[in-house]
Amino acid sequence: MQRAALFSGGDAQMAAGDLGELLVPYMPTIRVPKSGDRVYKTECAFSYDSPDSEGGLYVCMNTFLGFGREHIERHYRKTGQCVYLHLKRHLIEKVPGASGGALPKRRNAKLFLDLETNSDLNSDDFEYEDEAKLVIFPDHYEISLPNIEELPALVTIACDALLSAKSPYRKQDPDSWEEELQASKHAKTLVQLDNGVRIPPSGWKCSKCDLRDNLWLNLTDGSVLCGKWFFDGSGGNGHAVEHYKETGYPLAVKLGTITPDGADVYSFDEEEPVLDPHIAKHLAHFGIDMLQMQVTENGLTDNDIKPRVSEWEVIQEAGVKLKPMYGPGYTGMKNLGNSCYLNAVMQAIFSIPEFQRAYVGNLPRIFDYSPLDPTQDFNTQMAKLGHGLLSGQYSKPPTKSELIEQVMKEEHKPQHNGISPRMFKAFISKGHPEFSSNRQQDAQEFFLHLINLVERNPVGSENPSDVFRFLVEERTQCCQSRKVRYAERVDYIMQLPVAMEAATNKDELIAYELKRRESEAARRPPPELVRAKIPFSACLQAFSEPSNVEDFWSSALQAKSAGVKTSRFASFPEYLVVQIKKFTFGLDWIPKKLDVSIDMPDFLDISHLRARGLQPGEEELPDIAPPIIIPDDPKDLLLSYFRRSFLVALDIDDSSVMQLAEMGFPLEACRKAVYYTGNLGAEVAFNWIIAHMEDPDFAEPLVVPAFGEVASSGAAVFGGVGLDNQPPEEMVAIVISMGFQRDLAIQALKATNNNLERALEWIFSHPEPEEESEPDLMNMANSTNANVLAETGSEGPRIKDGAGRYELFGFISHMGTSTMSGHYVCHLKKEGRWVIYNDLRVCASEQPPKDLGYIYFYHRIPS
Repeated sequence: MQRAALFSGGDAQMAAGDLGELLVPYMPTIRVPKSGDRVYKTECAFSYDSPDSEGGLYVCMNTFLGFGREHIERHYRKTGQCVYLHLKRHLIEKVPGASGGALPKRRNAKLFLDLETNSDLNSDDFEYEDEAKLVIFPDHYEISLPNIEELPALVTIACDALLSAKSPYRKQDPDSWEEELQASKHAKTLVQLDNGVRIPPSGWKCSKCDLRDNLWLNLTDGSVLCGKWFFDGSGGNGHAVEHYKETGYPLAVKLGTITPDGADVYSFDEEEPVLDPHIAKHLAHFGIDMLQMQVTENGLTDNDIKPRVSEWEVIQEAGVKLKPMYGPGYTGMKNLGNSCYLNAVMQAIFSIPEFQRAYVGNLPRIFDYSPLDPTQDFNTQMAKLGHGLLSGQYSKPPTKSELIEQVMKEEHKPQHNGISPRMFKAFISKGHPEFSSNRQQDAQEFFLHLINLVERNPVGSENPSDVFRFLVEERTQCCQSRKVRYAERVDYIMQLPVAMEAATNKDELIAYELKRRESEAARRPPPELVRAKIPFSACLQAFSEPSNVEDFWSSALQAKSAGVKTSRFASFPEYLVVQIKKFTFGLDWIPKKLDVSIDMPDFLDISHLRARGLQPGEEELPDIAPPIIIPDDPKDLLLSYFRRSFLVALDIDDSSVMQLAEMGFPLEACRKAVYYTGNLGAEVAFNWIIAHMEDPDFAEPLVVPAFGEVASSGAAVFGGVGLDNQPPEEMVAIVISMGFQRDLAIQALKATNNNLERALEWIFSHPEPEEESEPDLMNMANSTNANVLAETGSEGPRIKDGAGRYELFGFISHMGTSTMSGHYVCHLKKEGRWVIYNDLRVCASEQPPKDLGYIYFYHRIPS
């Protein structure tokens, strides 16, 4: 229908002049939506109320935010906005005719709201009708639409534009995401160098900085380089972009995203993600034949063999009649198109009391103090999601009469149960290259992404993510000198390797493999799968065994050497998250999941993995960091002398650098953070990182400031904080390191506006120190630094240490061959019984497949 027709025709309830007079005081507050405005006409900013809800949805005519009936007053009180467009969708039973069939409604039924219709609705008996009206607060005066013949022109245009506005979630719609990608102009004519480069199926790292995440394969020369830094803590040092600027090679594919259906390709020249219609040929040039994934190992196509559905059936408990669960804590979540990873993680998160208290317990305060646009506030959206899952408001059982009607008519009136987390997903994935897409993602990566956001958006005095945090003690030993180094880092997940060599049914596996090969040779369907049975104890043993350290630099030998590393728990978390490392790549570059059964225990004791620290007879490795390569400038001998001189004084705490790097930050950014905070520890360096993440040179290599440079980033941490004209402390240290007195260094830097080169010239031209005119400023700076040191030294990382005994209360399972495809399901133990959360479907579990999980959640058993 034409939405403009909504405002034409009908009998006026009052004279047009009276109506205009009524709206005149509010006309300055009524806006017409522009192309860049987000119009939320399908979902409340604070709840999951919609036009389908009993009270409908109120859309502000100024901010275009939507509010349910219980939240509209809050917005009115906070903003003073008075005019709202009230939208309501009615479900109407059709009137039966004389012949027993339904007669069309004679009233003007309209569907002008961009809402999903329920597929369970029997269109022969029910129909939808949408209603819109203006509501003026605080008197709740209603102006029905379209029964008003004439409205002021601005109001008519604004209402029509609001109803015509596109959904703010277009990128989450399955059908629209891929349509936004265009074929690259370079794909057809891409030149690929015949340099013999072959890419292995695993073990990739950036050729310039050794990073192992966010790696991109240049499709011209086969270079593997790291990508850009992202706001959430993922990314790299931007070497892939630098390579393009040096070579002009335009296209790169992200390693780890290659599937039979394509891969993530980026065009540096076009500065956007693109499609590469020739991606198979371009990958084959480097030995990656991913199209073979479309064909099974025996050459038969997918249609020729019986699909392996056993995993899907077992995890989803198919074939078993499951009893639906309703009420608080039993609310399902709609799958927005490969968003089951988000659904599974959030169901597990909000089953934890600390998260319930932090967000749902503080809901009134969070909502009252939310910003003017609550859709862009993390804590508001977390509280909204938690309330939606735990209140029971969106999980109501059918009434007795509805059940009888369903049995009698074999049909039912549709139930609006479950929530659609569109607003939550849109916000939490904003700016992230993976989670903002509509592709399947790794639940473990999303869990860490969520924890990152929780850490950066504190709510109340306690951070709920503290329940997952624990300290890992890493013992590194030089195999040649036998000396050791102990370091601690923060972690949130215990990653368990799969000990395939410990399978207890090896004979069955060998027999299955023989039958599989026979079937392959005879081109018959493969035999029924035999799943490897792995003892949990073997996986735990593999976790505790030493592992080789690649590119280990021994401070005892002042050279690279062989090294081994063992990890132990320096603290045990309140809630232990265990990930089974099931995903890998085969030698043929086909992503594979280890289809194994692990006898995960209901009760887990890892007390024997408690760290013990430096042991008697052990000798520590010298506390010397690997040499930092500082480029010399042959044109400036004085600068070269300064850099060589300062290198002796430069001391970066390697353990703090590694602790930050383990949290996912770029290595060079971690070096800069520790350097610019004077080795005050990882906590202070972490604060520096948060404050400088938006700096354009955030992940650039650390270079000691040249004479003509101003280390502005250091000034944000040291004495320059809030102190006018006070030189940054690290710049003072640079001058002192060259043999000058502290007072003279401070005077020189102040006199030259913190310019190192001019400061040195000033010192040589002022051999006698001048009187210090501001004696109190340096004392203030020293006092500030002392307070920072005292505070960070006393606090340290926030942990909730305790006993290492746990009980299983939940697990997330994955079905499919890769994290980039398949489906996630969550099982949680509530009120003494297991419950399966399969998107919108929430049922009592009859046979929880605890041996097939991917991520397990344990809570500590009280001592």
